[in-house]
Amino acid sequence: MDMPVRSPWDGYRPKPEGSEDAVYDKCGVAGIYAPGEDVARPTFFALYALQHRGQESAGIAVSDGAVLRCHRDMGLISSIFTEDTLAKLPGHLSVGHSRYSTTGSSILYNAQPLMMHSRLGWFAIAHNGNLVNTHELREALTDTLVPTSASDTDVMARLIVEAPDDLMEDRVARVMQRCIGAFSIVLATETQLFAFRDPWGIRPLCVGKYGNGWVFASESCALSTIGAELVREVTPGEIVIVDQHGLRSRMIETEVKPANCIFEYIYFSRPDSQYKGRELYLARYQMGRELAKEHPTDADVVMGVPDSATAAAIGYANQSELPYIEGLIKNRYIGRTFISPDQSMRAQGVKLKFNPLTANLNGKRVVLVDDSIVRGTTSKQLVALLRRAGAREVHMRITCPPMRHPCFLGVDTATYDQLIAANMTVPEIKATVGADSLAYLSLPGLVSATSRDRSEFCTGCFTGRYPDGIHEHLGDVVRAAEGVLADPALRG
Repeated sequence: MDMPVRSPWDGYRPKPEGSEDAVYDKCGVAGIYAPGEDVARPTFFALYALQHRGQESAGIAVSDGAVLRCHRDMGLISSIFTEDTLAKLPGHLSVGHSRYSTTGSSILYNAQPLMMHSRLGWFAIAHNGNLVNTHELREALTDTLVPTSASDTDVMARLIVEAPDDLMEDRVARVMQRCIGAFSIVLATETQLFAFRDPWGIRPLCVGKYGNGWVFASESCALSTIGAELVREVTPGEIVIVDQHGLRSRMIETEVKPANCIFEYIYFSRPDSQYKGRELYLARYQMGRELAKEHPTDADVVMGVPDSATAAAIGYANQSELPYIEGLIKNRYIGRTFISPDQSMRAQGVKLKFNPLTANLNGKRVVLVDDSIVRGTTSKQLVALLRRAGAREVHMRITCPPMRHPCFLGVDTATYDQLIAANMTVPEIKATVGADSLAYLSLPGLVSATSRDRSEFCTGCFTGRYPDGIHEHLGDVVRAAEGVLADPALRG
């Protein structure tokens, strides 16, 4: 295996400057089974398409049917993999991972895929999500296994190692029934590829046809990138197995109802990805239309914060019959550097990431559409930036309800004391960010834009009510988090 022994702290880098006021999904995963082909390269490009889901570390494990090899490191995918490293990963079966840490530090020690050995042989596992019963599961493990990382993925891998079953699919099914929380996982042995998803289906996972083989990925955009055809989503509670006999499926018994993360629609997934047969661009466009219906305002132009709010801004403009403009040009590389600006540069704030188009803003009453407000610091900087560029008025419109509660299911949001909407009313937030007006899309309006039913989603970050079967296990975690809430009256 191409994995040198290193200190757990080797390769540590801080999170990118500006990330403290953003919402991040945990990871992107991909896996390919294509007999007769070398799959390291298409796996690389699939992960490249999923880079927006994780930018701290990445890895690929490949099997040639006899030996499972892995290469992983810190940084962006393009800096980790070269022609030489890909050449050292021969084989027709792979799993890959791009990571943003929500549990376990941002260090090489926690990079994935994780490699584990059991009496059935080696396997590599890549996980997107977060468990809420990790502590309980860790206590049930024997003391003979040395942890390979500090993440909940390590706990799941060790549970698979300790399972008594003689078939990997039986071990996977056993572990799935013990784990509570979000997990969309690809797993490779020397001869088989597995994809499985928690019974709630919180994080996305899809399956596609790739030539004479198969591919799994967090989003359908990764399939398009490598020329694969989307077949369907992996069903919540499903195990999909691919080997020399083809593809087959197995469901685990569960009484819970699916609860997809609604933030995949708002922000996480790329707009060209599909869920339930619909591109997310259309959902975001409709969010903008709904927002304009609920919260119109007298203005001259509409703009979005690039790139996640662009579709919604166009929807708002069309519904309100106002011109859509580009007001900000985004430097798409600033947010992906691990070199932190010094204090004098930090004072420039969001100017490191955005430059205003003064000609489009000067003297205008501007509707500024964004996908969310987390801590409020970026929103404040954006409003100030538009005003310096000559905007006469700035009216903020947000394509989701106020985010008043943390996520415990694989999304790095913030704690109660950091979430601005958990501590302030909407008028107070408006005053804090310096906008002339501020309005959020209602939860019914948001759900309507998805063309799905509210019962199909987890909306815990807005309502404080997490999916049935998970909410009950959060008890102490939620109570501890609520203990720092400045004003409990704001919880609802």
